[in-house]
Amino acid sequence: MVSRESELSRRTFGGVIGAGAAAAVGVVTAGGAQAAERPFTAAPRRPSRRPNILFILGDDLGWADLSSYGSPHIRTPHLDRLARQGVRFTDAYSGSATCSPTRFSFYTGRYPGRTKGGLAEPIADRSVGLEPTHPTLASLLGDAGYATALIGKWHCGYLPDYSPTRSGWDEFFGNFGGALEYYSKLGLGGEYDLYEGDAEYRDLRYYTRILTERASEYVQRDHNRPWLLNLNFTTPHWPWIADGDTRESAEIVRRIKAGDGRALWHADGGSIEKYKEMVEDLDRSVGQVLAALRRSGQEQDTLVLFASDNGGERFSYNWPLSGNKASLQEGGIRVPTVLRWPAAVDGGQVSRVPVFTPDWTATLLELGGARPHRAYPLDGTSLAGYLRRGEEPAAKRELFWRVRGERALRRGEWKYYRGRSGQDQLFHLASDVREQADKAALRPELLQELKAAWERTDAGLLPYPA
Repeated sequence: MVSRESELSRRTFGGVIGAGAAAAVGVVTAGGAQAAERPFTAAPRRPSRRPNILFILGDDLGWADLSSYGSPHIRTPHLDRLARQGVRFTDAYSGSATCSPTRFSFYTGRYPGRTKGGLAEPIADRSVGLEPTHPTLASLLGDAGYATALIGKWHCGYLPDYSPTRSGWDEFFGNFGGALEYYSKLGLGGEYDLYEGDAEYRDLRYYTRILTERASEYVQRDHNRPWLLNLNFTTPHWPWIADGDTRESAEIVRRIKAGDGRALWHADGGSIEKYKEMVEDLDRSVGQVLAALRRSGQEQDTLVLFASDNGGERFSYNWPLSGNKASLQEGGIRVPTVLRWPAAVDGGQVSRVPVFTPDWTATLLELGGARPHRAYPLDGTSLAGYLRRGEEPAAKRELFWRVRGERALRRGEWKYYRGRSGQDQLFHLASDVREQADKAALRPELLQELKAAWERTDAGLLPYPA
């Protein structure tokens, strides 16, 4: 063992509440003013080498939890600056509505239902995980000459059978489970859950500080080849512990050790103010990593992508979207997403093209010069042509989601949705991003067309276990 002791306003968008509400043709800055944003266009073709890739994932961060996405009370100047320097996506989605299925969809580039481990929503025990034989973003980029590392939350299976280092990452530093107490590193089962590779690593400082420190060190190394760094924060996932909350931390640890299996859920804790504190800490942490990248001299040739693994939970701000984490309503799957690549993509832009997590896998593989495995075809569409040459994905391209008890499919501005009521619904997101005006009776043929498309895709996936 390695040891180291050491009522919210709804006027944010000025009444703009269609799909364009996500954009509002201007980033809302920390001071409340708007910086000009223009619709995305590809930059004139210019030479660029294969980029380094820094993919930063927030945990349970809601669609409007950043000030650049409309939060009226959370201030995120570093992520807002990242948006001003790159492209802000307004219609970007997670691959699923909870933690581990989305991670499966990103690591594999495929629907979670393609793999047994992806059927867990989310993984909560040691019975399943991402099979080491399945190709991943890391293994495919590694074969193409990239150095690869994952720092932070894995949540795709536990040792001894599953691990990032068994799935293509050269290095791993972080936690295996879905949540941990930020100081003690105790997980959902009361186990200690901070590892370097496959060995426990003892560090009882605040977890976000540790991850920020590790990621900053990685990007400042003297790399002799392009690199992929997956930086998976647990912030702002429960428990609601901010840096310095040692008394609250100690109480949760006491409950865990006393056998309270739901202590980490922190159902009796947290507040809007505490959540704000955690998100703003995430923003500062991202800023520190980006500053380290700048000092390293690699900023121009590094593609930075920031997103969340699913919609917000409890104290999150999702207006004007309906639903939260675990739901296939927009609030459960639409997530803030920002891309910056100075060498190839101009800043100050906004994109309303619908994209979802598996698209980023396909995109990064193409930009990194890696080929998908023939036996494991991707479900995502590469956006490399869009980013480099302005080639938009086909208008009738479909984004598909499935969770137990819910289904959804988006084609263009239309969304087919069936919730736990079992009723098929149809929404026109351009005019009704809040999903309140059901058009099923007005467009029955379109409803049936989208329903049939969903069922065709579903037929090719693994069934849920009984």
